[in-house]
Amino acid sequence: MEIDTAAYQRVLGDELRTLRKQRGWTRKELNKRLQTEISLQTLATYELGTRQCSVVRLVEICHALDIPAHEVMARVHERVFGDTPDGHLALNLDEIVANDTPKLGPLRRWAQGRLLQLPPGHTREVHLDLPALEYMAQLCQLSTVELIRTLRGLGKAPR
Repeated sequence: MEIDTAAYQRVLGDELRTLRKQRGWTRKELNKRLQTEISLQTLATYELGTRQCSVVRLVEICHALDIPAHEVMARVHERVFGDTPDGHLALNLDEIVANDTPKLGPLRRWAQGRLLQLPPGHTREVHLDLPALEYMAQLCQLSTVELIRTLRGLGKAPR
């Protein structure tokens, strides 16, 4: 199995940005809580996934965010390598169409279109990779983490 390092960095950055925003902090506020000061630009490049973060720096950032680094890494690993061995998230198109969550409207319309294009007898399951999930999250105005959690919950809870 190959590791897509660019995707891994993007997901790590998304996790760090999401955690910071959940606390209501700006990058400047997070930077003040770090043990060693770094430039705001460097912090931004970590969050965007365009720069590799050392393990020590990651632990320092996670400590400032009050979350163990191993939990952040577990989330990243789950998102990158998720449901299938190749890191794709398996989705049932019927479950997406049946879900009435307002924010999933763009995804629901996409799934309806896919179902209309399916030849009879073909599987109603699709596998979305990380770039597709990131794009869908933008369309739904959700973070990639929120979208993945929502999609993983489809079909598990009674409607």
